[in-house]
Amino acid sequence: MIEVKNVVKSFDGFHALDGLNMTVPQGAIYGLVGPNGAGKSTILRHLTGAYRQDSGEILLEGGPIYENPRAKIRMCSIPDELYYFGSANVREMMRFYRNIYPKFDIDRYEKLKQAFPAVGEKQAIRRMSKGMQKQAAFWLALCCRPDYLLLDEPVDGLDPVMRRQVWSLLLGDVAEHGTTVVVSSHNLRELEDVCDHVGILSHGKMALERSLSELQGGTVKLQIAFRQEQPPQLPADVPVLHRSNLGRVYTYIVRGGADEVMARFAVYDPLFQEALPLSLEEIFVYEMGGEDYAVRDIVL
Repeated sequence: MIEVKNVVKSFDGFHALDGLNMTVPQGAIYGLVGPNGAGKSTILRHLTGAYRQDSGEILLEGGPIYENPRAKIRMCSIPDELYYFGSANVREMMRFYRNIYPKFDIDRYEKLKQAFPAVGEKQAIRRMSKGMQKQAAFWLALCCRPDYLLLDEPVDGLDPVMRRQVWSLLLGDVAEHGTTVVVSSHNLRELEDVCDHVGILSHGKMALERSLSELQGGTVKLQIAFRQEQPPQLPADVPVLHRSNLGRVYTYIVRGGADEVMARFAVYDPLFQEALPLSLEEIFVYEMGGEDYAVRDIVL
């Protein structure tokens, strides 16, 4: 379990993290989303112990991470900007990782050659394409058998087939070994397929943090047609995030469970109404609509 408690980090007077609170459950795949500059990469660097917070606490199973070798050998990170020794190839980096991580699995390293056949084991990593470097990074990281895997835009640069293969390997480690994964990405559709917990960052703070099932169950897209030509004036306590229409059919985005929302609208005796689940991307747009994003009248 990872706990971030009221963490503040400033760079030249700018608060990159501003009292951030965050909890990553054991064995979860935690999706970290937010607009550019929200603090996603900054908090990931704190979780690896690369940065030290100005104030607050960052704990791994109750103990601090910064300057804690026992915590760090249980973690492996794939940052957005990869770094390797100057002319090192994959096999040389494997030997380096093997000396650091006590659970490094050399048998798995040999087996995963088949999963990444295009990666030249003896080719200098710095001479590889970005996609090949990402494949090499996953090959090495998965062999470290970490308890915690921290990923920043992990599949950026990979083709669709390799993206699917990488996610399959990660999900297998979560299912078989209880690996905890924290992944930052702008691809919300992809996160929706793999994550079970989501945190939405904004201006260095946690705007929303829930399990994906709770998040999707707490906001409803209601499509409804009223008998009268104009829609009714809703009470102020109906938490409508957005309203749009196409002719007589209105779409409401409303906080609450499907049954509760439909019951609130049933009193207007509509011609029909249907509650639809929202995608993670839609939840992100409407939850953030009042902060940085102008939500346009579009029919979803």
